[in-house]
Amino acid sequence: MSSHALLRSAGHRPWPLPKTPWIMLQTWHDLLFAHWPISPHLMRQHVPAELPLDIWDGQAWMGIVPFHMSNVRLRWMPPLPALSAFPELNVRTYVTLHGKAGVYFFSLDAASLPAVWGARRFYHLPYYAAKMHVDVVGECVTYSSRRKDSQAVFAASYGSGGGAQVARQDSLEYWLSERYCLYTVHRGRVYRGEIHHRPWALARAGARFEQNTMAAAASISLPSGTPLLHFAKRQDVLIWPLKRVV
Repeated sequence: MSSHALLRSAGHRPWPLPKTPWIMLQTWHDLLFAHWPISPHLMRQHVPAELPLDIWDGQAWMGIVPFHMSNVRLRWMPPLPALSAFPELNVRTYVTLHGKAGVYFFSLDAASLPAVWGARRFYHLPYYAAKMHVDVVGECVTYSSRRKDSQAVFAASYGSGGGAQVARQDSLEYWLSERYCLYTVHRGRVYRGEIHHRPWALARAGARFEQNTMAAAASISLPSGTPLLHFAKRQDVLIWPLKRVV
């Protein structure tokens, strides 16, 4: 398959699609975007100096995003039953470089050892193996994750408040979600990984957090206030290989 239907929907992107071929397809399901404001001074201590922080209204932001994936496959291969579906949980903030706003990951936990190995080997991303469980009943998602080699634990129930819609371009919701690349730093070199998807349809969400030490595992303390919560039901995503930019 030389192309994908997603490539025909690109007018919303802040920059053009990459000219090189995508290499991976994933479908993301039942995402919770939980975000907390963090002082830029504190965040700066935990993000590589090569990456300028992205700031909204004087604040950096930390996101904790649980979801589960299906249809994970390389471009030239069909989905493999044992490898194509698993939960993932990422802890992230926002950076920008050379005019391209993107995501920086503190950690990505996944219930797939091959995915953890591959992402560490080929994407230089801080993936960790975890014991994870996701149960979806109607509009309620029950999610748990415990990293195998540390005390990084997450347990929550969450769901949509209804009324999903694409965010306005001048809104915080848009700024947090509509990002089409990731950044990672490996041995002092900065790499960018391009991604592509349709605009996010976000709904207000409700959540009950029973355990959450994901930020603490990255040595960051979350503020005590209620996080900003959004829910997205599904997103199909194309992924490109890393490219060195610095």
